Amino acid sequence: MRKIAITVAATASIVVLLFSYRTSTDQTPVATARPLGGTQPSGTASPPASGPPASGDGTFTGDAADTRYGPVQVRITVAGGRITDAHAVQVPQKSGRDVRINSAAVPVLIQETLQAQSARIDTVSGATYTSEGYQQSLQSAIDAAHR
Repeated sequence: MRKIAITVAATASIVVLLFSYRTSTDQTPVATARPLGGTQPSGTASPPASGPPASGDGTFTGDAADTRYGPVQVRITVAGGRITDAHAVQVPQKSGRDVRINSAAVPVLIQETLQAQSARIDTVSGATYTSEGYQQSLQSAIDAAHR
């Protein structure tokens, strides 16, 4: 009987430790800032341009992207060929859960937009649908800046 109690207690402890394990402690976004039209070090390939050109200064609103929980729409401000501001015009807000998730995810998406200067940004864990909709609408806004 004593062995069973010790085994159950040890198993419960291990389960608690596994559920509390954080898979990532690094909060630094993977995307790095790169000025549009900037030069790459020699020997590296330049990725296709997905940011707005210098001639596209102004404010541009992307198309609303439909997600499982509602539309997501992004507005960007471009100055000097760089995205200087981003704003989520629409995000899902049908429930308290939507509001909680998006109030945490949208600032991260905006920060990554400003750092990456493109729509190639990381998806925010726990806000996959919002992140994907944000990326689609952001790309649409960047495309509008190209025109």
